[in-house]
Amino acid sequence: MPDEIGRTGLLHALVLNGQGGARRIAYADISSLKLAAHESLWLHWDRSQAQAQAWLRDRSGLSAFACDVLLEENTRPRLLALPGDELLLFLRGVNLNPDAEPEDMVSLRVFADARRVISLRLRPLRSTEVVLQQLDAGVGPKTASEVLLGLADALTERVDELVAVLTEKLDGEEDRVETDERYTPPQDKLLSLRRQAAGLRRFLLPQREIYAQLTRNRLPWFVDDDTDYWNELSNRLIRYLEELELVRERVNLVLEAEEERRMRERMNRTMYLLGIITGFFLPMSFLTGLLGINVGGIPGSEHPYGFVVACVLIGAVACFQWWIFRRLKWV
Repeated sequence: MPDEIGRTGLLHALVLNGQGGARRIAYADISSLKLAAHESLWLHWDRSQAQAQAWLRDRSGLSAFACDVLLEENTRPRLLALPGDELLLFLRGVNLNPDAEPEDMVSLRVFADARRVISLRLRPLRSTEVVLQQLDAGVGPKTASEVLLGLADALTERVDELVAVLTEKLDGEEDRVETDERYTPPQDKLLSLRRQAAGLRRFLLPQREIYAQLTRNRLPWFVDDDTDYWNELSNRLIRYLEELELVRERVNLVLEAEEERRMRERMNRTMYLLGIITGFFLPMSFLTGLLGINVGGIPGSEHPYGFVVACVLIGAVACFQWWIFRRLKWV
């Protein structure tokens, strides 16, 4: 099977039996395949392979426009209706690949009609594996429309897990800030949380609108209760978007509170140092002011060493103050 994937770009080819299960077929059997009335076909391709692109353009039966859109380099979540009750569906899923950022979401591109689903991906996507496991267990999609629902549901489930992780991390930082006045939350970690939330919202906003469109515009080959499931997926994404917005606001509040505390501590430290300096020089200022008044009877005014004695006295006072401040742990 890995050799066939490398030669053809075909990751999975399954014929759904209409009862929740599926049988796998080889690449060579696709062109001669005859589907029974209750069966549907799901082909999953690696779009980076030249063989997969060639099959899509030459042997899939799709229009040149549909092939161009499916194979374009960059895209965003969207829904395109084609003639003959066909559709193109572009979704994004959480990137759970090693050494990848979760908010760098993986694109899943799908063509679907009443009996056929053709999906393409560039990087591995665990959501498709979930649907495959359901089919292997006999509890998977029964029709082409349910394959779309299964993929969308698995993608949304991964979003739920990531949002829960982001919320949990932020809860931990907030708890430590509230319980430990000396704790300083790592700014880079908070900024990373905010960046992830913003990155997820960027793709989930149009994806929620796609689910809402599929709820409003039911295609003839949809199963009767499909619109209810699309509506439920739309509502779930609304909730996740609200939670992501709340994560961003909470991160901002923590950063603002930390900045305010840092400024307050800096101000307190500055005022403390000014108080120490003022207290240190106050006795010496008193002595110099007292000895500097222009009235008769100032001690030592006629003595040749009077100035030296005054300097030594002021120095002794300064040393004594320094010793007192160290004993009191003020400095």
